Amino acid sequence: MEYCRNAHHSEEFKKDLIKRLNKIEGQVKGIKKMIEENVYCDDILNQITGIRSALAGVQEKLLSGHIKTCVFDQIKEGEVEVVEELTRTIRRMLK
Repeated sequence: MEYCRNAHHSEEFKKDLIKRLNKIEGQVKGIKKMIEENVYCDDILNQITGIRSALAGVQEKLLSGHIKTCVFDQIKEGEVEVVEELTRTIRRMLK
């Protein structure tokens, strides 16, 4: 049984993720403009570092939400193979 193939997050949780992603999208557009305007490379690299950090924050929040909802619910239903799926996901995240 594929118990949790749709996320079951609150509207508040989703709004927070979307807010964060919109900010990241704006930062990416800003970097594009910086490149077009020949801004000093170090300044651009610092912006990229900020974006990577922001994406890591989104990833961490989503992983936590996933564990608290999808993974928890599947384990309650006896679908323990979700632990292996989670392990693979974390392994990919750490590469």
